[in-house]
Amino acid sequence: MRKIAIITFAMLIASTAIGAKKTPVDYVNPLIGTALKGEGGTAPFVGTPFMMTNFLAQTRENKMSSMAYVHDDKSIIGFMASHQPTVWMGDYGYVSIMPQISDDVRTLPRDRQMSFSHDEESATPYLYKVRLHEQAPDGKVVAKTNKNRIIDAEMSAASRAGIMRFKFPKNTTQRIVVHGINLNPELGDWCNDFWPRINSIRGWVKVDTVNNEIVGYNPDRQSAQLGPELPNFKGYFVIKFNKPITNFGTWSGDSIFANKSESYGTRMGAYAEFGKGRQPLEVRVGTSFISLDQARENMEREIGGKSLEQVSANTRNEWEKRLAKLKVEGVDDDTKTIFYTAMYHCYLFPREFSEYGRYYSAFDDKIHEGVSYNDYSLWDTFRAFHPLMTFIEPEITNEWITSLLQMYQQGGWLPLWPNPTYTNIMIGTHADAVIADAYMKGIRGYDTALAYEAMRKNAMTPPDCDTQRRYGDRDRWTAYEARAGASYYHTIGYVPDDKTAESVSRTLEYAFDDWCIAQVAKDMGHNYDYEQLMRWSQNYRNVYYQPKGEMLPRNYDGSWHNLNDTEHHGMTEGSKWTYLFCVLHDVDGMIDMMGGAEKFAAKLDRNFNEGFYRHDNEPGHHYIYLYDWCGRPDRTQELARKHVRINYRNAPDGLNGNDDCGQMSAWYLFSAMGFYPVAPASNTFAIGAPQYPLIEMAVGDHTLRIVAENLSDENLYVDQITIDGRAHTSNFFTWEELTTAREIKFTMSSNAKRH
Repeated sequence: MRKIAIITFAMLIASTAIGAKKTPVDYVNPLIGTALKGEGGTAPFVGTPFMMTNFLAQTRENKMSSMAYVHDDKSIIGFMASHQPTVWMGDYGYVSIMPQISDDVRTLPRDRQMSFSHDEESATPYLYKVRLHEQAPDGKVVAKTNKNRIIDAEMSAASRAGIMRFKFPKNTTQRIVVHGINLNPELGDWCNDFWPRINSIRGWVKVDTVNNEIVGYNPDRQSAQLGPELPNFKGYFVIKFNKPITNFGTWSGDSIFANKSESYGTRMGAYAEFGKGRQPLEVRVGTSFISLDQARENMEREIGGKSLEQVSANTRNEWEKRLAKLKVEGVDDDTKTIFYTAMYHCYLFPREFSEYGRYYSAFDDKIHEGVSYNDYSLWDTFRAFHPLMTFIEPEITNEWITSLLQMYQQGGWLPLWPNPTYTNIMIGTHADAVIADAYMKGIRGYDTALAYEAMRKNAMTPPDCDTQRRYGDRDRWTAYEARAGASYYHTIGYVPDDKTAESVSRTLEYAFDDWCIAQVAKDMGHNYDYEQLMRWSQNYRNVYYQPKGEMLPRNYDGSWHNLNDTEHHGMTEGSKWTYLFCVLHDVDGMIDMMGGAEKFAAKLDRNFNEGFYRHDNEPGHHYIYLYDWCGRPDRTQELARKHVRINYRNAPDGLNGNDDCGQMSAWYLFSAMGFYPVAPASNTFAIGAPQYPLIEMAVGDHTLRIVAENLSDENLYVDQITIDGRAHTSNFFTWEELTTAREIKFTMSSNAKRH
């Protein structure tokens, strides 16, 4: 019986694809990167590209350092409308909804959980399905094959609204438990300081039997202690049912209040029952950061009276449009799945934050008119994700930059990592790189004067109390960090280790950001700024300790710290090897500083051959491509082939490292095409080696065909390159070459070449 049940369910969830030719969206596997092993930090989100609200199955109580869905888990505790962008950031304004068939009302996650199997689960970007089995309070499955203890769940969504359908056994009471806010000290998150939050905020929920709804708001921000207070912040939700509510109540912690229609609290919600019967229960969810009325309007605009199948079809079409921007041929289905899942991950963030012409700003705590996006993982995504989007989504790039500038106007600074307001997460002001890269490529559909003003402030103005604070990683909020240690960086030429945390990494990254701003300053005619910024862009030299040939922490008095190969002192998420080659903007100068091309290539070889290279984190993502500067493109080609294959697989643990809002995936897509943006804003791309026989990329009003002739396991090296039939002999492409070409042909060979 068990085997028959599983096969029947599998046939059900696959029925939409039967007889149809597979298109790009059919290859997406949202479960890639969801396992604990590999630490991909992804989740099977359902919704349209750049969705404001991520709808997903919830297998655990999420927090900073844990996603709501983890593939290793065996139970589901809810179906969530979430705003958690990645594993190291917090959720905010969320709500969770769980169907239930137990005889008694079970409210807390540990009590309401139901077991599931991945054999009875289907995840796509537009539709999620799963079969739930009732569990006893001790966690044991009541009866795996008992059809009277099973719920079949389906979920689809647009951007701000979702629809769920739950098929209950015909002889059981249909019940929904809504979890509206979840301040839970038992989670023990090292990033959270619970009691001040519990004392200062409360969620609200109300059961409305007249309109057949449960409505409420959730003011919780899991990363609130890392940013300023937002008295007006609320995540509003409207939950509407297709059947009349026959019984209801609210709950708080372990306490249940039957027939109570309204409640406030910090770990609480509501429940509703709908009697018995065969008709599935449909649950429509609208979300908003503006108001309940806006949540209801969002729901009406996006899903209205549409069926789940119609919502799913519309969302599928939206994904087809985006995924068609890149097409791949000549590879097996497994490889296509890796490729199109990487694209899926690149179309999740930054998230839409405006709601049909208006948006709530978490930077001045007010409502504004306009378009807005949020959740930018800038320390990660300036490297490859944003450069990729300048090719395939230039218009949205304009909107992203406009949104960043709105944050500057409303809060006083460009953000480091908005979630959804300022957080002093990570280092460097890499909005500078994103804006400069777009500007230098001619993408300028935003206020360029305002953009320069905002970037210039980053470069020229130290944060408040700069010389009195160390600005440690994830310190509790006191003020915006900006470029911590800039006071020293401007005077002695580096960030001193005894004054400011992560000193080496900061010095290196500030130098790059200064160089980026300098390119815009030069183009705009700000010559004095240009000269000053270019001088500061050479500050990377001041943390290079020549006797050891290493980037090392340095004190205010000029003395140095020696580090072993694994120490992280003075570094951000890495060792001295992680940051040894982190001069993106002046590779020739770095090579000269390190003794010339031959010695530099030998250092790179040590990095890769002795196990120091860490592809699972972003600072070294460009290292493979540095061989192009020292006449060893063959090494770039070898290593690109190796790391495309070993770090990306079609499996739940198939991402080696956190995807970080698309950066890990964008690295893969660029490397598969055969080039990489080592220094955004330079308009130069280091050439690697294409990994597929044919990739087509939509560029402006035409298609660029990237052909790899004679590609095979043995033929991994580039023998020659032509651009529209003309020979190309450089190790680099320019932005103009890539955006005007119709075909770039790589002729592949088994013979390694140096030049």
